[in-house]
Amino acid sequence: MSSTRKSRAAAYWKKNLLVVAGLLAVWFTVSYLLGIVFVEPLNASKLGGFPLGFWFAHQGSILVFIVLIFVYCIVMDRLDRAAIAAEQRAETQAAEPAANALHRSDASDDVRHS
Repeated sequence: MSSTRKSRAAAYWKKNLLVVAGLLAVWFTVSYLLGIVFVEPLNASKLGGFPLGFWFAHQGSILVFIVLIFVYCIVMDRLDRAAIAAEQRAETQAAEPAANALHRSDASDDVRHS
């Protein structure tokens, strides 16, 4: 694996980890902080007739988790497409000098045979 390919792979993996870390931070905030740690202050408010802390602990964290799954799928799909496009561009650029050299050698053969 070439150094540029390794650097592209490392950049892709870094972006992947940043996405996962961000989504885990949201999940932690909603499920642990809002559902457990700050449940008492949140219970002063109501949502749909239920205390807000109860709502976050039971329904809210599940709904947020499902949304996070969809967000992860969408973001990673975009990241994968960008990485594939970058890889294809790099392969095309690497192939161009070889194709140009082959074309030049064919042209020089034509000149010699004329």
